[in-house]
Amino acid sequence: MKRLPAIGLLLSVVAFTIFGCASQPQGPGWVTLIDGDKGLENWDRIGDANWRAEAGTIVADKGTGGFLVSKNSYKDFVIYAEFWAATDTNSGIFIRAANPQKIGADSSYEVNIWDIRPDPKYGTGAIVDFAAVQVPIANKAGGQWNTYEITAKGSELSIKLNGVVTASTQNSKFASGPFALQFAAGVKGAPGGPIKWRKLQIKPL
Repeated sequence: MKRLPAIGLLLSVVAFTIFGCASQPQGPGWVTLIDGDKGLENWDRIGDANWRAEAGTIVADKGTGGFLVSKNSYKDFVIYAEFWAATDTNSGIFIRAANPQKIGADSSYEVNIWDIRPDPKYGTGAIVDFAAVQVPIANKAGGQWNTYEITAKGSELSIKLNGVVTASTQNSKFASGPFALQFAAGVKGAPGGPIKWRKLQIKPL
């Protein structure tokens, strides 16, 4: 009987390693766009990133840069995503994109995944140019599976990385639009690490 707490702790560690800190959402209203290596048909491709299904994930690891852009537009929503990144991966989720053919931080809210961004205040967990993270970055993504929970409701934006709120702000510059998953080059255009997505769900609010 005395060994049960230790067993429970071990199971908790295993669960964190496999699933990340946040639990996968359940219930009505959730739409699954990536499930393991399934879901590429739910996205439009922009740029030259080599998006493909591989080993239970949707992955990109080559190209100068590119996006998977959702076919539908969204105004208010919650996004749940499970992703793996390397320390030098440059990626992110761009929400409420004003122009689906030209995704960027100047035309959408960029929820960043980039542990070694040259300006670290808008690195992993930040909303680029709108909500910074503390420096040095306390919550990094490199070398592990992670969860992002992104909530956009009116002007209120909130980001959770592995269950921890890393950024929040009130801003109404971008009201609605599709969202996009990024693969980009690293520092000074050097090849960056891969980005892998194994689960992505969205719930319109």
